[in-house]
Amino acid sequence: MKIPKKINQKQLENFFIKIGLENFVKLNARNSKNYVDRRRQNLPQPPDLKDLYNLYQFIVLNKRTTVLEFGCGYSSLIMHLALKENERRLGSSKPFERCQYPYYLFSIDNQKKYMRAAKKRILEYSNKKPKINFFFSRAKMTMFNNNFAVEFDKLPRVNPDFIYLDGPSAFGVHGNINNFTTDFPDYMPMSCDIIKFENFLVPGTIIVSDGRAANSIFLKNNFKREWKFIRDFRNDQCYFYLNEKPLGIHNKKQLEFYNSK
Repeated sequence: MKIPKKINQKQLENFFIKIGLENFVKLNARNSKNYVDRRRQNLPQPPDLKDLYNLYQFIVLNKRTTVLEFGCGYSSLIMHLALKENERRLGSSKPFERCQYPYYLFSIDNQKKYMRAAKKRILEYSNKKPKINFFFSRAKMTMFNNNFAVEFDKLPRVNPDFIYLDGPSAFGVHGNINNFTTDFPDYMPMSCDIIKFENFLVPGTIIVSDGRAANSIFLKNNFKREWKFIRDFRNDQCYFYLNEKPLGIHNKKQLEFYNSK
């Protein structure tokens, strides 16, 4: 797994200008001085340039082809652009046999207003029919291994090689168990969906969790397979890499694709 290198603020801003997202730089500058906790407000968070840069670079550096995003937003656009860049550099045909959705983004959310905003944003910046499947699902309280957690009612039918965990929000979750719910200001998100389909993920899969340290530790403690885990305190992100031997010839060729020059 290749981790994006650190760059300074000027380089960061130049990067977004280069890929046509100068407006992100302006939005970030406008909001950074007056930051407030917007978790319960109707307005989305302003774009976090460092987080978005990291996402773009993770996808490009590691030649990712199929992305599953939990929680849409500015990240939906940046990952869509990264996948388009990979398609441009690596070719539009199937990069390996078991890749049903080459250079495709699946984004699941339980908040329709954020999904509408993400769709509108992508249409503004993408001049072709985007390879994106927006997937709405209710999120609800559940029990996982005797722990309180949150799950989506339904999931997209896709086996991604890159997963971005930034949803669902701790708020707006349906139901409670023993009067417990994450819909409380002092609690944090605790998604368990990835654990449930862990056995279907192939070696080489990458997970990036954004600002969800407690949720990431929950995943780490419940995963059963050989994951390399890195906690990036500076960027408030956690990274997982499924570091196992190939499952067979198809997965071996997939890993060779990722590692080719």
